[in-house]
Amino acid sequence: MTQEPRDARPFAFPTARAVTDLLTSVGYIADQAISSRLHLAGHLGKPVLVEGPAGTGKTELAKSLSAATGARLIRLQCYEGLDESKALYEWDYRKQLLRIQAGNEGGWDAVQDDIFAEEYLLTRPLLEAIRAEDDVILLIDEVDRLDIETEALLLEVLSDFQVSIPELGTVSARKRPLVVVLTSNNSRELSEALKRRCLFLHIGYPSVEREREIVLAAVPGIAEHLAAEAARVVASLRGLDLKKRPSVSETLDWARTLVLLGIDELDNALVVEHLPVLLKHQNDIDLAERELLERAG
Repeated sequence: MTQEPRDARPFAFPTARAVTDLLTSVGYIADQAISSRLHLAGHLGKPVLVEGPAGTGKTELAKSLSAATGARLIRLQCYEGLDESKALYEWDYRKQLLRIQAGNEGGWDAVQDDIFAEEYLLTRPLLEAIRAEDDVILLIDEVDRLDIETEALLLEVLSDFQVSIPELGTVSARKRPLVVVLTSNNSRELSEALKRRCLFLHIGYPSVEREREIVLAAVPGIAEHLAAEAARVVASLRGLDLKKRPSVSETLDWARTLVLLGIDELDNALVVEHLPVLLKHQNDIDLAERELLERAG
């Protein structure tokens, strides 16, 4: 049976500035591009595809939207091999089998309609978001890890906010998610069909000033001058030919380390000592160490 939508109107932030202020209230420092794209997404009722290096705040954006709006976060973590039984729905085969056994005397005709009722349906994140009656933020995380075939499962959801279940019919959104965020580390090219359904947002490494603000917002007790120094050091490391540049999350780990150890000032020797907090490959650590020691003269 087709379920008609109760309220499919998109959620809209009044202005881009309102998005910035809302996210700032929960400690997420958004730049103009982030705020503008979320503002447009609300008015157009479109998902936002967020691409960029790992650890730059893509997933945290959805979490912060949930915290700021009070909406429930529903997260689909993508991985290779994910299929509709884990993304959309599956039938509770054990309960169905028990029902068949209990109604065995009446034969198949007596139970075939019963076992495909909603009470035997196990909802997964996408269907849960569609059936939700409360406010939700839907996060489809690391969509680039999906197989190309599985990516097609998202198209009906992202276009019409509905799911087709052969045994039940079409289930349409009672209330659209406030925001749908898809993240990608750009490990593979996504299909044009998926991109066409979304607004695009790239979150790269922040400027030194924005990273300083992020550190101040996320690390209680850190001095402003130390946050600025840490942001400058990390920016200089990202300028090296590294296998993996330090992410914002690793900057925050380092900033928390500095506060924990009671460090007030940075010098090259101290940065070298703490390189394993920022860098995760020995060749990168060796390269950064040589560079820092050369600068020290």
